[in-house]
Amino acid sequence: MMLPQASSFAPNVDHLFDTLLALCALVVIGVFTVMIVFCVKYRHGTDAERTPAHSHLGVELAWTLIPFFLFMGIFGWSVHLWIKLRTPPKDAQPVYVVAKQWMWKVQHPGGQREIDQLHVPAGQPIRLVMTSQDVIHSFYVPAFRVKQDVLPDRYTQLWFTATQAGTYDLFCAEFCGTDHARMRGRVVVMPPADYARWLHAHQGTGLAAQGADLFRQLGCSGCHDPQSGVHAPNLYDLYGRTVPLADGSQVLADERYLHDSILLPKKQVAAGYAPIMPSFEGRIGEEDVLALVAYLKTRTHAAEDTDEHR
Repeated sequence: MMLPQASSFAPNVDHLFDTLLALCALVVIGVFTVMIVFCVKYRHGTDAERTPAHSHLGVELAWTLIPFFLFMGIFGWSVHLWIKLRTPPKDAQPVYVVAKQWMWKVQHPGGQREIDQLHVPAGQPIRLVMTSQDVIHSFYVPAFRVKQDVLPDRYTQLWFTATQAGTYDLFCAEFCGTDHARMRGRVVVMPPADYARWLHAHQGTGLAAQGADLFRQLGCSGCHDPQSGVHAPNLYDLYGRTVPLADGSQVLADERYLHDSILLPKKQVAAGYAPIMPSFEGRIGEEDVLALVAYLKTRTHAAEDTDEHR
């Protein structure tokens, strides 16, 4: 309760927590007050009337419905906040996080890499795309009031807008092994101008460019380029498209689908194609998968035409 409110979510989460705490305290005080009064009034030896009580519909409805509607109001409030926490804005800047025993590895789209640190600009929505290299971890920034489990073999996401420049603690909130307590870091919130200078000073090979190199090195282009002559799915304009599957169902080609198609290609086979693609599970790490996914998201005919024009 003494932590700063350093994100746009923090005040809303605190208000919900304080309201729930006050409501629970009110119920506890009411119940114990009635209990103590009855214990004193009807204790052994008093001349209080002990004839059987008569039903009073109004009282019974009041003590049943009033708490019910109060707590349903809290439930509706929390659901609204939860939906907001799980719906990042379209202009949120993506940052990729790989958790492993016992560190946080961060990569920005421009190629900037960090370990146990995350630099973000104040006032800009940030969307973290996260996965784990080994066991379940949990990304937790108390000052932002946000926490999200990070799971192996799948993507989870978390978004926030930092509102105050400063340095804030980052913890793993899920027991993940012997050095779990040492898996901590910091989130550095910077004014936008300072953040732009930091990005320029630490610029490296972009994540999509790394993925393009891996796409060729791993031999993916040998099958998936249209000129290859191999009957394999065309990956141009794949991201965000609905893909029909061999079992008759359909799936949205989002980040999770691309991740599984690389590591578990037989899990969701595209309609019209044989399940012959080899799995890259155990051959490449999650950081490489992130790079490949970033490249596939940019693999569009429009981008190809632009490159050729240049």
